[in-house]
Amino acid sequence: MKILVVEDEKKIASFIRMGLEAEGFVVDVSRHGDEGYTLATTRPYDALVLDIMLPGRDGLSILKNLRLKGNPVPVILLSARSEPHERVEGLNLGADDYLVKPFYIEELVARLHVVTRRGGGTGASTLEVGDLTVDLLTREVTRGGQVIVLTAREFQLLEHLARNPGRVLTRAQICERVWDYDFDPGTNLVDVYIQRLRRKIDVADAPSVIETIRGVGYRMRKGS
Repeated sequence: MKILVVEDEKKIASFIRMGLEAEGFVVDVSRHGDEGYTLATTRPYDALVLDIMLPGRDGLSILKNLRLKGNPVPVILLSARSEPHERVEGLNLGADDYLVKPFYIEELVARLHVVTRRGGGTGASTLEVGDLTVDLLTREVTRGGQVIVLTAREFQLLEHLARNPGRVLTRAQICERVWDYDFDPGTNLVDVYIQRLRRKIDVADAPSVIETIRGVGYRMRKGS
């Protein structure tokens, strides 16, 4: 899953990024409310981790405007304060959960899984495309009941493809989502990782699960 963290305290932002990336999340970090709001409204995220006290737009303002625009992305609010009225205001504005600092990264990870599963985000706990199953909680991949061992990056790539069966994804879109940087037309990084995935998940005497769309990108076959 791709997460946006908007937190102005450098040490806390670094702590969250490192903890989430260790669990396989793709993480963007912003330390200013205005920049965070721009990212939240222009890029696709599975969830936001949003501090309330921020320079520029504060967290509650960001949340309020996202909901007014009809953006349903799950939001977990962070605050160094535990006043009930602040928590209630955030929940009334449409926050999905609330954490008071300091907290354990394991608790944040667990809450992210919960809020993305319960309908606000893109995630169910399991993705299924034909006989291929991707478990987003255990990070286990199976095909026809056989367990397939993937690296963290291979898993992220497969997850992105499996979330979009039948949809053509350009190399630029894949790079943005899986590697989190702008596409370099001179790199063959996406192609290399697609070939790695194919070697692991394809079966003999059957078309590849991942279809090449010449000159464009790749597509996961529906019902593969």
